[in-house]
Amino acid sequence: MTASPGRRRYRLFLLLVAAAALVVWFLTPVDQDDPPASSGDTTTSSDSRSGSPSGSPSSSPTHELTQTNTPSTEPTTSPSTPPAGEGTDPASGLPVVRLADLPPEAARTVRLIDAGGPFPEPEHDGGTFGNREELLPDEPYGYYREYTVPTPGLATRGARRIVAGRAGDLYWTADHYSSFSRIRR
Repeated sequence: MTASPGRRRYRLFLLLVAAAALVVWFLTPVDQDDPPASSGDTTTSSDSRSGSPSGSPSSSPTHELTQTNTPSTEPTTSPSTPPAGEGTDPASGLPVVRLADLPPEAARTVRLIDAGGPFPEPEHDGGTFGNREELLPDEPYGYYREYTVPTPGLATRGARRIVAGRAGDLYWTADHYSSFSRIRR
């Protein structure tokens, strides 16, 4: 028995819809692997994508940073907020924070980025950061890589990350991509 023309069209329609959904799913970048972790969050991510850096970023940033001549003597109250006097990165409009003013785990992560690893979260660190939030300067997909900055006392990756640009530019987020600061070494 042969299917009617209407039934064949319906099957073809379903096949096209399924193919379109598969194409959209396949082309949608997945780069930010776990939801923001609260300080009491002890769950782990089931996402097991692997990412490796496309090369370690150079240590020379491509954008000049502005700074005032007033040195900061106040301690940083929030790791995502730069100390007074650090200024703003003119290329991104982001606040600038000195690496020395970030938690010590951030400096260790930067050293690992410079050395090309090994990273404490190899299944996540070095993965592509797609800049979905559009808070970082607009660059081609694949330009940015993300790295975990461990949070002492948490069983999960936590919310702290450093995002490294291919040209050596570094960005800090303490709140899982809700805000960024440009890192000045």
